[in-house]
Order: sequence, then C-alpha cells, then structure tokens
Amino acid sequence: MSAGTPLMYANYPGSGAGQEPLPSQKSPGSGRAARATRWSGEDGGARAGALGRVQATARSSGRTGRFGGRWAGARAACRPPDGTWCRGERAAGKAATRGPGAGPVGSEDGPGEQGVLDLTRMIHILDTEHPWDVHSINSEHSEAITCLEWDQSGSRLLSADADGQIKCWSMADHLANSWESHVGSLVEGDPIVALSWLHNGVKLALHVEKSGASSFGEKFSRVKFSPSLTLFGGKPMEGWIAVTVSGLVTVSLLKPSGQVLTSTESLCRLRGRAALADIAFTGGGNIVVATADGSSASPVQFYKVCVSVVSEKCRIDTEILPSLFMRCTTDLNRRDRLPAITHLKFLARDMSEQVLLCASSQTSSVVECWSLRKEGLPVNNIFQQLSPAVGDKQPMILKWRILSATNDLDRVSAVALPKLPISLTNTDLKVASDTQFYPGLGLALAFHDGSVHIVHRLSLQTMAVFYSSAAPRSVDEPAIKRPRTTGPAIHFKAMQLSWTSLALVGIDSHGRLSMLRISPSMGHSLDVGLALRHLLFLLEYCMVTGYDWWDILLHVQPGMVQSLVEKLHEEYTRQKAELQQVLSTRILAMKASLCKLSPCTVTRVCDYHAKLFLIAISSTLKSLLRPHVLNTPDKSPGDRLTEICAKITDVDIDKVMINLKTEEFVLDMNTLQALQQLLQWVGDFVLYLLASLPNQGSSLRPGHSFLRDGTSLGMLRELMVVIRIWGLLKPSCLPVYTATSDTQDSMSLLFRLLTKLWICCRDEGPTSEPDEALVDECCLLPSQLLIPTLDWLPVSDGLVSRLQPKQPLRLHFGKTPALPGSATTLQLDGLIRTHVADLGCSGSNPSRVQADTPSPHQKLHCSTDCRAGPGPGEAEPSLGRTFPGFRGTVLWNRAPGHPKMDHLRRLHLGAHPTEECKACTRCGCVTMLKSPNKTTAVKQWEQRWIKNCLCGGLWRRVPLSCP
Repeated sequence: MSAGTPLMYANYPGSGAGQEPLPSQKSPGSGRAARATRWSGEDGGARAGALGRVQATARSSGRTGRFGGRWAGARAACRPPDGTWCRGERAAGKAATRGPGAGPVGSEDGPGEQGVLDLTRMIHILDTEHPWDVHSINSEHSEAITCLEWDQSGSRLLSADADGQIKCWSMADHLANSWESHVGSLVEGDPIVALSWLHNGVKLALHVEKSGASSFGEKFSRVKFSPSLTLFGGKPMEGWIAVTVSGLVTVSLLKPSGQVLTSTESLCRLRGRAALADIAFTGGGNIVVATADGSSASPVQFYKVCVSVVSEKCRIDTEILPSLFMRCTTDLNRRDRLPAITHLKFLARDMSEQVLLCASSQTSSVVECWSLRKEGLPVNNIFQQLSPAVGDKQPMILKWRILSATNDLDRVSAVALPKLPISLTNTDLKVASDTQFYPGLGLALAFHDGSVHIVHRLSLQTMAVFYSSAAPRSVDEPAIKRPRTTGPAIHFKAMQLSWTSLALVGIDSHGRLSMLRISPSMGHSLDVGLALRHLLFLLEYCMVTGYDWWDILLHVQPGMVQSLVEKLHEEYTRQKAELQQVLSTRILAMKASLCKLSPCTVTRVCDYHAKLFLIAISSTLKSLLRPHVLNTPDKSPGDRLTEICAKITDVDIDKVMINLKTEEFVLDMNTLQALQQLLQWVGDFVLYLLASLPNQGSSLRPGHSFLRDGTSLGMLRELMVVIRIWGLLKPSCLPVYTATSDTQDSMSLLFRLLTKLWICCRDEGPTSEPDEALVDECCLLPSQLLIPTLDWLPVSDGLVSRLQPKQPLRLHFGKTPALPGSATTLQLDGLIRTHVADLGCSGSNPSRVQADTPSPHQKLHCSTDCRAGPGPGEAEPSLGRTFPGFRGTVLWNRAPGHPKMDHLRRLHLGAHPTEECKACTRCGCVTMLKSPNKTTAVKQWEQRWIKNCLCGGLWRRVPLSCP
C-alpha cells in the first residue's frame, strides 16, 4: 500500500482456526470470533468486526468497519465494519467477518464483462466452523464497498460504499448463509470512511484480580454506560453513525415501526478532508469522532457528537474537542521522513479517551499512544488577587498527552486491537502482570517484512513476535530448493483479534486468509493449574456474556478437558439458583464443545445434547398444561406436577396419577397426535437408559451420566406421568414398543424401574448404588422389549474437530476437506457388540490454518496439506470406530444410503431428503427449514429454535444432497 493510503479497521467476536504460534509462545491457543472482511485492490487494506461465528468479506478498495458481537474486519482504501468473516481483516480489498475465516471473492463463472466491478461489490460470509463454505452476496452497491460493521448480536451487518450508500443486512429466516437488506441510508457522492452501530449501553468488565472469587457477580461487573439514544422507558434505540470523506457525519435511527430517521451534519463549520476516521462512545451516551486528512503535518481532529430526537426528527449536535499533532512530526529530523498517517484507531469502541496513531513512510513507521486527560489550567496571580474564588477552584481543561511511542519500525501494514474489556488502571495492569493473565492487554502490529508483533496496548513494549514462514509447499510439490524471490515479503494487509484475544486472523498480500493462535501467557511458562485457571476464567466470561467460546477451544489440550469440565461445573453450582437457571443450557453446550476435544470424553457429547433436548421437551410439554379454573393458584400445573412427583416415591404410575388434577392435562386430540414423535423419543430414551444400567461401569458409553443424575431422571419420571395421562385421552399418542407379550404394560414396567433408579440418586436423599434386583430386572429388558437404536445428535464436522496435528492446516474455499476424523454424525448402538477398526481420535490442535484466495478467473476451490485418502501401503479407513472401553458400533451419518434424521422434530428424512434443511454451525444438529405440521403445540416447539439451535449455535442452510 502506498504511503498515505487511508486504512481503517473494525472488530467482531466470533470463531477462528489455529495458525502457527509465535516463536516465544510455549502454549499456543486461540479464540473463536466472527469476522467480516471486505476485499479491494492490491493496495487496499481490510477491517473487520463481529461477535459470532460467521465471517463476511467484500472485495473492494474501501475501508473496513468494526463489529459488535462477532469478528468482522477488512482493510482497504477505506475501513470496513465488523461483521461476518470481514470483521477480522480486509485484504486486497474490504471485508467484514463474524467468524474466523474469510474467503477471497471470486465469481464461479469468471469475471465476464463486469467481473472486476462485481468483485468490489460482493460480500462474502463464512462460518468459522466451516470456513470452506463461502456465502457470497451481491450487495448491489453502485461503488466499491468501503466499510462493513457487525451489530452486537452478530445477526445484522452494515455495508457502506464509495458513493455514500449504507445498507443494513439481516439474516433471512435466521440463517447465517442467507442475508437480505431492506433498509439503509444515503449521503450521495460522499464516500464513507468510518461506520459504527450506536452503542446499546451494555458493557461487562472483567476483574482479573477476582478470578478466584466464587460469584460471577464479583468476577464480572456491569459497567455504568449509557446508550447513545434511548426510547421511551429507557430501551436503547438502534441505528448507526457514519463519517464521510468530506467531513460529514450522518446518523440513521431505526424506529420500532421500521421507519428510518436519518440526519446529516458537518463535523465543524470549516469542513476538511477526512481520509481516516474512527468512532468511539463515552459512558455518558455521547459519541466521539476522530479524523485525519492523511498527512502527518496536519492535526488529528476530535469531535463530540450528540444525537437526539426532536419532533420525530433526528437531530445532530457537534462540538470540537482538543486536537493533537503526532510527536514524531514535531521532531525536525523525522518530520519529512514520515509524511503520512496510515492508521487511526481508538483503543476500544467504548474507550474514547485513548487513541492509537501510526505515521509511515515507504519503509518505516512510528506508532504512538495518546490519552485525553483533565488538567488544571494555571491562573496568573493577578487574577487570583482580583477574584479569590478563582484561586480556590482551579479551572480544568481537556488535553491530549502522549503515553508511549515506538522507535522507528519497519512499515506497519495492519493493526489489530483487543476487545476484552479489561480496565487499564495501573492497579489492574499490575494484577494482570502478577497473575500472568495477558489476554486483552496486547495489540497486534503487522509489518511489511512479514512479521507480527504483539505489543502492550499502552506502553507499546513488545510482548511476543511471530515471523511468518514462506508460503507452504503443496503436498505433491517435490522437495527441491525453490528460487529466492526478490519481490516484497508476504505480509498481512488486514488483521483482527478474536473477542478473547486468543486468536489473530489476517489476510496477506497474496489474498490468503490465515489464523494464528496467541497464548494467554504470551510465551511465559505457566504451570498446568494456572493455565487451566486462565482458560476457565475466559470460559466463564463467555458463559455469562453469551459470546462464542470457539477461540478458547483452540487452546484446550485433550488432557485438560476433564479438569475444565469439572471445574466449570463446580463454579456453576456456586451461583445463585436464579442465575443457574439462566445459564443451564449454555453450560451444557459449553461442556459439549469441550468434550469433543478429547477421545476420552467424546461420547459425553451425546449426553449433553440429550440433556438439552430433554430440558426443552420438559419445559414445552409443561407449558401446555392449563389450570382448570381461571383463578390460578400460586403454582402452575407444571410446578405442581414437579412437586408431587418429587414427593411421591411410589413405583406404581397409576398411584402417582391419582394425586394430580387430570383435568389440567386435557388437550386437543390433534395436538396430542402431533406431539407423538417427541413423546416417542422420551419413551425410547427411558428404555435405552434402563437397558444400559447393567453396563454402567463404562463411562464412555452414551447415556452413562444420566444414570447418576437425579435431576434428569426426575424430569423423565414426570414426563412419563404426563404421557400416561395423555394416553388415556389419545392412545395413539403413546410411545410404541415392540414387546414379547401382548398383555405387558410397558409404560408401568419402565416407570417402576425408572423410579427405583431415581430413588438411588435423587437430590433429597442419600445417594446409593442400584441394588442387584434392579440390575437383574434391567438385564431382562432386552428379552421383554425391543431396545431402540437412538439417533444421537451428530458430532460436528467443523474445523475444531479437524485441528489435530501440530502442523499448519491448508484449506481452499468451496470444497470440504476430506480429513481423517471428519465424521458428521455419531450413532451409537449400545447393544450391538460389534468390534470395528479403531480409526484413532487423538491429537492436538494445529497451530496454523491458511486459506488461499482464488483469482477472479477461478472458481472457489479448496485443498489441504493433510492427505484426504490413505497413503501407499495404508488401508482404507472403515466406516466404524471403536472407543476405548466401549465396543459398540459407531457409524458415520454420511455413509451412502444412510437415512437422515430431523434431530428436533425426531422425524426420519430418508436417505435422500426432498425438503430443505438447516444445520447448526456449532453442534451439527439438522432440522427441516419449513414445518410440515401446523398445529399450535408444534409451532410452539419449533418457535424455540427459530433463531438458534438448542445449543445456542447459529443455523445455516445446507444443500439437499447432504443435510
């Protein structure tokens, strides 16, 4: 990029993939975040920002913006916002990303007559778990995209172009790979150089010094922060703010009715060129805008912007704040050597008092960190004598003071700032140093020599260094000495840090997308206990805030999984009951993600997903119960059901029913019949658990944790009572069992055995081992009933499950890598003791993931350094897998002709489904896109999963050929 080219950057938390760690790092790690990236010309940059797992990139020469919830970023002649994979970087163009991984822009059919123009108007969205799947959007912008920005939730994305047009994108049908735009604004003919969503007033700070506290309220506190604008009742008003190259600020407000209120105002009376700009927010609800014309000889200007609504119209008031000149420009010896300001960034979107500046020449750069402070204004003695009151209270003024500056460095090509909200007081910094907890304290600087430095965000002292290696060889390339290139080194054009700063995503000058894992200790040696404590602290933060924890998983080694799961559960049980109820599903999803990383705990993933499904069924079925009279008592029918079932320990299901008001269970016959598939799953699951009791010694058997979980067994017991009552109203809704005797009451038998098992481990009484009589009765179940084969939720085929070897992983866009262990669905049959070949599932996370950008004339493609098939002398892997201690068969769901399952409706879709489906980006759960049933109860059930999967992951549309 030539000197003076304005580069802007945006951030978005999401997901990512591992890359080679810095040489000084001992324990690599990474975090997950979503990013949005825009692509532009060769000299363009990229900026990104977002909070989730999805990434988006746009090809253009504009700037990038920053995102709110997932990673997004892009860098170009402009600055893109945070969004999908754009959020972390913009390379050779602009992009925005919500997750780790943004792909290059390329037309499948080639550029054609308007191919070059189309590339500057495309937005590309990638899922961080499946970065090879690129979703491209024709943005229909009239000019090159300059900014991309995610909102706080990562479900909406802003895009802006060089003609002043801003578009607001949202997920169509809540699908991460389906986007649509219905609203926007326009500042005709004025390129957008900075873009941001208005602040919603939510800010949760970490207290590193209290990481050992038992209460989440002590570890993470809500910071008093006012929204940019509020509706009646104090609800934050949604909207965005943008800065144009001519010095205009435009604000658009989204009213609940869908109407957009837009207003445009000059930042000051004397408008000037704003080649660079950035936006930050104050705790009082105001907005601060920083601008620079690109010349280091000119001042960096700051403005306060106040937004209000007067008479149903948006009003903007601006005020000039103190400006500054970079210190390097005041040095006569260096003034002419650093002619351009190439980077201008606030240290955080909600930290308007600190700003980072970079002045560059063709070969070198200087980085400075400045802080805005209140200082006393000296008063002359003459005025103090004339007015003694002046001497009592010294006047205060705002003044920019330099905190730190670097010496001459190699030319900076990209900057990535941390987003973890750690306080930057001296006390907190000392605590972080004492505890060796460094995430959130370092920012990343990329240089034209190909290196990346992690420096302290205030002192700018180097904390770690990564030197990029030459482009990796392809697998089939002969190992001969390649000629040395004389051109410039490959370097990052745009970068973005994940939300927890454990991963760094960048787009290099050759258009490749790469991710580096950054150790929480920044290369310092840590004992295992302290490393686990740091990871646990970040997992707790993600659990409380709802941010994606994908980047943290890249740090977890298989040997850490068991300890992390146990400690996470221990910390969870210390919280208040109200908070536990709020976080109950999120901690189960987090445990499932952790257990995927170790071969010793992989089968427990099935248990956690089954618990999520059980909790959802229980709450849905209980919500259908209605009191018989309008004067409802203090407790709902569902609460009374729980209380009575917990109090009555009788093993006879009919005696338990006598104590219930059966009129509260009356439902429409069509409703009961529509719920049959869910009721069938409950009955099959109870039968499977009881049949598994004799083999409970194997902890690797799916369902093992349920056998000692009194809460889950009690929930199943309650549902069996409800099903029994509904069966009296509509016998066809009862679970269907294949019994050896026509006179056998299967429901009564299963309830009796389930109650005996529940009594052994219920919370109210002392736990005990199941007696031999109960075990013997369970042993006889296979001779009385046909034990069903359960369709467990699939094991995700995403990137985390593939990052096993400690070698760089090379991917290509548009093609799913065929790697060992890339199974998508795990199906366990505990009763078939068939021995199959062990394919192995051990290994550690890779340190580097790299994606190549195809040329505009090529289709998006993908490849990998890891071999997709067996090598010479190797056997073809079979479809089965054996886990240690468990000899049951494990089948891949993508086996040819294997029937597919709708995991939420419990419907069989057949081997070749004809209905469109959607899959979870986190757990791989598959369900039909459109409901085949129109009853109210089923709609209520399906409404729970409109926006997110039961694990909290995002949905993405999947092709009919491979649901």
